[in-house]
Amino acid sequence: MDLHGSPRWVRIALVAERNERRAERASRQLALLEELKAAATRVGFAVREERLLREVGYHVRSGSCRVGEQQIILLDRGLQPSAQIDILVEELATCRLDDVYLSPAARDLVERAASVRPAAVPAADASSTEEAAP
Repeated sequence: MDLHGSPRWVRIALVAERNERRAERASRQLALLEELKAAATRVGFAVREERLLREVGYHVRSGSCRVGEQQIILLDRGLQPSAQIDILVEELATCRLDDVYLSPAARDLVERAASVRPAAVPAADASSTEEAAP
């Protein structure tokens, strides 16, 4: 026994179990991230992971933008997967996803985000409404 009252092998086993749970959680996050990227592509977005540089005088952040006729979601490569998931969920919450398969976990995240936003607009229509605004 050691100072903490439990044998060393018990502590090692607990640490190994905790590390295993963390690895499993990280794996699920990466799978969810890839699923959301694929869904964004299916609804018309180009998804790009870039190293977004920050310079003095302006603030760059992940999100969607339009370049010409193409809708793009830029994800900062330096962000944690959970932050990239949040960005994709927020963007997908603005789209109609009736014809796009999402796992129950992904659909739940998107629907929760959509419930706090105004009515959804398809990605293709979103660009035309921006141009029509005065």
